[in-house]
Amino acid sequence: MKKLTPVLVVDAIEPCLPFWVDRLGFTRTIEVPEDDRLGFVALEKDGVEVMVQTRSSAVASAPGMEEFPFGGPTHLYIEVSDFDAVDRALEGAEVIVPRRTTSYGATEIVVREPCGHFIGFASMASAAE
Repeated sequence: MKKLTPVLVVDAIEPCLPFWVDRLGFTRTIEVPEDDRLGFVALEKDGVEVMVQTRSSAVASAPGMEEFPFGGPTHLYIEVSDFDAVDRALEGAEVIVPRRTTSYGATEIVVREPCGHFIGFASMASAAE
């Protein structure tokens, strides 16, 4: 295996983009239109990739996807090297789990991004030293 890339399934991509691009500095590497909006976008920063796709685009792109159980929100856990910079970038975001230090030594925060997915950010104690 070489890579794992999560695909966040959403109703509309545009409300999600300011969180990923403006707040966190991700770059759009692939965009696929769907009528007058985006149907799919790949986002990348520092070797981390996240894809966002509309439900309607997923169904239209592959036979059988209409039967796929697009459930509730996804939870991503992203390890970062500069936790304080990410914490500042998240100012004003909906915080689900406030900044904390875990029993295993990680500094973490969990927010809900505008499309409903939970995004946790962490810095491990050894990386923060």
